[in-house]
Amino acid sequence: MSSKLIAPSILAADFANLQRDIEMINNSDADWFHIDIMDGVFVPNISFGMPVLRDINKHASKPIDVHLMIVDPDRYIQTFADLGADILTVHYEACTHLHRTLQAIKDAGMKAGVALNPHTPTSLLEDVIRDIDLVCVMSVNPGFGGQKFIENTYDKVAALNSLIIRKGATTLIEIDGGVTNKNASQLIEKGADVLVAGSFVFKAENPVTTIKNLKSQII
Repeated sequence: MSSKLIAPSILAADFANLQRDIEMINNSDADWFHIDIMDGVFVPNISFGMPVLRDINKHASKPIDVHLMIVDPDRYIQTFADLGADILTVHYEACTHLHRTLQAIKDAGMKAGVALNPHTPTSLLEDVIRDIDLVCVMSVNPGFGGQKFIENTYDKVAALNSLIIRKGATTLIEIDGGVTNKNASQLIEKGADVLVAGSFVFKAENPVTTIKNLKSQII
């Protein structure tokens, strides 16, 4: 994995033209596909499930970054590996035995990620940070796209970056929620490596140009 990546969030795509939007990302400067799986229990929304991810994988030519906003994610680890996920991120708040979950993800051949809700401190990852390939810092409350960016995220990213350095880890920091050209550079300066952009990309007049401009800010 290299640093300073853009991962458009498929949650903001046009589901009636999903293949078109996937091809757009394939042909853009984006680095990953970010796929949010929501169950209506862990978060108050339902997104899409296994059949949609399977079809996305048929057309995607870039790594698939799957973010599980679901309860009991351990039940589905092998399923998502079989569906083509390259990175599988589970929520800290949904995992009773986080270390075991991380090992199961890696054993299934995927990179292991942990997502933190806005109220969850980064210090809780101190004992497992070297086992985590990616930490997804939620910069909005999970469940819905198009929310306003939470300003405390800057301090949280800086604290997480310090933890990673202190522990000698190689963990990437991903930001999910409210990312635009107004905060991208500052997030990178604080230590972020991967920016998830949903509405900012897919609601733009020209998504390809928007991705290119966002990418140029963080190189």
